[in-house]
Amino acid sequence: MQFGIFTVGDVTTDPTTGRTPSEHERINAMVTIALKAEEVGLDVFATGEHHNPPFVPSSPTTMLGYIAARTKRLILSTATTLITTNDPVKIAEDYAMLQHLADGRVDLMLGRGNTGPVYPWFGQDIRQGLDLAKENYGLLRRLWREDVVNWEGKFRTSLQGFTSTPRPLHGVPPFVWHGSIRSPEIADQAAFYGDGFFHNNIFWPAEHTRRMVQLYRRRYAHYGHGRPEEAVVGLGGQVFMRKNSQDAVREFRPYFDNAPVYGHGPSLEDFTEQTPLTVGSPQQVIERTLSFRETVGDYQRQLFLMDHAGLPLKTVLEQIDMLGEDVVPVLREEFANGRPADVPDAPTHAALVAAAESADSAKGVTTA
Repeated sequence: MQFGIFTVGDVTTDPTTGRTPSEHERINAMVTIALKAEEVGLDVFATGEHHNPPFVPSSPTTMLGYIAARTKRLILSTATTLITTNDPVKIAEDYAMLQHLADGRVDLMLGRGNTGPVYPWFGQDIRQGLDLAKENYGLLRRLWREDVVNWEGKFRTSLQGFTSTPRPLHGVPPFVWHGSIRSPEIADQAAFYGDGFFHNNIFWPAEHTRRMVQLYRRRYAHYGHGRPEEAVVGLGGQVFMRKNSQDAVREFRPYFDNAPVYGHGPSLEDFTEQTPLTVGSPQQVIERTLSFRETVGDYQRQLFLMDHAGLPLKTVLEQIDMLGEDVVPVLREEFANGRPADVPDAPTHAALVAAAESADSAKGVTTA
């Protein structure tokens, strides 16, 4: 089971002080958060991709490449790579390059994004979003798996005798998660290819999450990749902690009430009851996170959003300390208890290379 942090990279005014960080401050804060994640023993740091204010992470590979040079163990991921508006050729090359620089500590989560204007900014039509996602990913897979690609599609110019460079490290592409909150078509796409499915269940009740993950698991088995329980699932979540739960609620309330993503809507109490948002003590976070297994079954990756809504960096780093010291060690042990032996581990580059070598050996193929 992998645990980590994801960030959406919002630049938001702190409602308790009225101060708004600069873009420069926010970008450097995200790097500091990633380094803290490794320091406290977390497994993953993931960044979103946005091309509009108030968000700053427009170039995930640039940021993750810099973080790769300053870390040794942390898996570097995206919380969204826009498969609809990025050229799949550029995705193939950028993330293969990052994979080499990070010695394989890279995967990515594909998504369509939630900002409508981004489509025309990059010359696309939002009404074609699902078709773009399907076509672009089909090409991306081929670029990573075939040395020479001849391809023709609807949304970009054809390719004749094209080789994407550099080739994936050790001949094994980065692991791909298909991220979705509400689109069953994306869950089916993940299942079709035998990839991971990441349900970022921030805003939705548990029953919606259950339905989406169950659909993915059923389709994963339907397409012949294994039993439903063997499908690779990741979840998102939001937490804010203090040793005393009343202190957590009191401190977090102004941030919740003014957050650009959910402020001025349901109360904090209603939102925490109806969604995975957990505001309270470390023990409450442990209990709530463990309950996710009851909703989706045994799963492989849990990421937490902790640096949004204008929370100051000092507070975020305190949250990550609590996560690493008080929460994740307990979660690791509890999630391991009773986990069936045939449920796969979370994907890593080393494991994917070993599986590829084993498959080649079984076919009588010699690898370099």
